[in-house]
Amino acid sequence: MPIIYKNKLNAFTKIGVWHITEAEDFFLQKVSLQRSITHPHKRLQHLAGRLLLLELYPDFPISLIQIAETRKPFLENDIFHFSISHCGNYAAAIVSTKNRVGVDIEIPQLKVERIQHKFLTVKDYIILSDIKKSCLLQLTFGWSIKEAMFKWQGIGEVDFKKHMKIVAIRLIEDGFIANCVFCKTTKINLEVFCKTINGNILCWVVT
Repeated sequence: MPIIYKNKLNAFTKIGVWHITEAEDFFLQKVSLQRSITHPHKRLQHLAGRLLLLELYPDFPISLIQIAETRKPFLENDIFHFSISHCGNYAAAIVSTKNRVGVDIEIPQLKVERIQHKFLTVKDYIILSDIKKSCLLQLTFGWSIKEAMFKWQGIGEVDFKKHMKIVAIRLIEDGFIANCVFCKTTKINLEVFCKTINGNILCWVVT
């Protein structure tokens, strides 16, 4: 079972990362496609994300998942709060019975350097330099931090540069915490937890 990371974040919330090494039939024995997906690898990512939800909470009602206009998956009445992310051969999911959540997993890629002006302020980048990583990793962490915040917000119509700010970095044993501010209509302080998993960037928010 290729769950390469699983953690109970608090009494109500769990997070996990699945390394996708299986064929599609493996997943279809346990979960089904909930929408038409023509690309084979995207189907694998979709199925792995759904199965990961069940691995975190076996009673998760995956058949009841709906997709909002913003493309965010959700359950009516917030039976579970959850967020799913995919990149390459990895799927990440975070599930909570109480807390609002958001997760993002990213493969560091050079294209992030070309679009950094769209999501990072100069101050954001200066603060990210505190993690003492390569420029590519710093930029990828910056993108992933804001993606996790975006998925936590879940409503859409967000300007990554204007509405989301990185305020400070606090190093911890296996990564760091980014103190951030989400400010669209009201100011909300958020902590985004960040680490690397098998060379991928993993960021999440729990409130």
